[in-house]
Amino acid sequence: MVRNLILLTGCLLVGGCAAVAPAGAVLSPLLSPAPPAQITEQTEIKLDRNNFVLVKPDVQGRSRGFSLLGFVTIVPATVTKAMTRMYVAAQMPPGEAQTVAHLAVEHSSSYWILFGIPKVEVRGDVIQFIPKDKTK
Repeated sequence: MVRNLILLTGCLLVGGCAAVAPAGAVLSPLLSPAPPAQITEQTEIKLDRNNFVLVKPDVQGRSRGFSLLGFVTIVPATVTKAMTRMYVAAQMPPGEAQTVAHLAVEHSSSYWILFGIPKVEVRGDVIQFIPKDKTK
């Protein structure tokens, strides 16, 4: 019995992360609660006129989490945290006619033997609108 346990442990160590990652991905929906619904409110920005300037291109925000065994979430990676960090990096002053255009949200995860690291990355371009009287 002890010999089989040592053999199994050796196979897991030699097999590496490739053998463990799919198990976490397959068991994740069964053992962890469903993620909260994502609500996306979309405001249409028309950039076909010459009424804006690019203030900061490719502003980024990241959020990382931690999950035990790849499916028991200890610290979640959230879009809210990533967006907050992106706005801090953009240094958007309140009261200005600025917005984020070309917003992209990427979800990814890295799986290791005993844990997983989920990541959310948010990026976009900060643009500032020019008042109508200055565009002429």
